[in-house]
Amino acid sequence: MKLIIAVIKPSRLDAVLDAVTEAGASGLTVTEVRGYGRQRGKTEVYRGAEYEVKLLPKVKLEIAVPTDIADKVVEAIQATANTNKIGDGKVFVLDLERALRIRTGEQDAAAIAG
Repeated sequence: MKLIIAVIKPSRLDAVLDAVTEAGASGLTVTEVRGYGRQRGKTEVYRGAEYEVKLLPKVKLEIAVPTDIADKVVEAIQATANTNKIGDGKVFVLDLERALRIRTGEQDAAAIAG
């Protein structure tokens, strides 16, 4: 099993959700987060005053998937989150040692299956 963590632009969320579902992911968690990467924030103007926004709004997705579809899900995220502009985000893939569905006690692959 793999845990895929993706940090993307909020504007790309709906497209990414559709793509990962089509790629076989049966569930995910979405969190609104703030952060920065290479761009180190940006400068904006509000009522004529210029100010620097250091932490930009992002969306973090956490998706537990069977190992055999992990690459397909990562490719779906990359294809749909890409705007060819700085700040598109990152994808991290980690080994998932164990999963447990609290309600039924199902474990591992059965716990993350739809």
